[in-house]
Amino acid sequence: MVRDITISSRELTPFEQLVLELVCEGKSNSAIASQTSHSEKVIENTVSRSAQVFGIKSDGDTNLRVLLALAYRTHFGDKAFDKLNVACSHHEVGPDGQSMCNRHID
Repeated sequence: MVRDITISSRELTPFEQLVLELVCEGKSNSAIASQTSHSEKVIENTVSRSAQVFGIKSDGDTNLRVLLALAYRTHFGDKAFDKLNVACSHHEVGPDGQSMCNRHID
């Protein structure tokens, strides 16, 4: 099934960005709540609101958190995953012979 995910319809708040960065790290709502000193309900609501920003709707066949992490990564770039220390999958050999990512721009 193809999903239509839009670029965000509004800017995410700093807290929404923090929560989504932690979602991208694979953290559970419980772990995010603990790390941010909020209740799980606040985190659940933040994840839900963030999904609305990207036009993502949940159903029985979809994992909302996975689609949300992908949408966040698409909107904010691969740097959202830098904390995972996973090698970038789109490296190319540059003109100087050095390996470089064709998407990351410092």
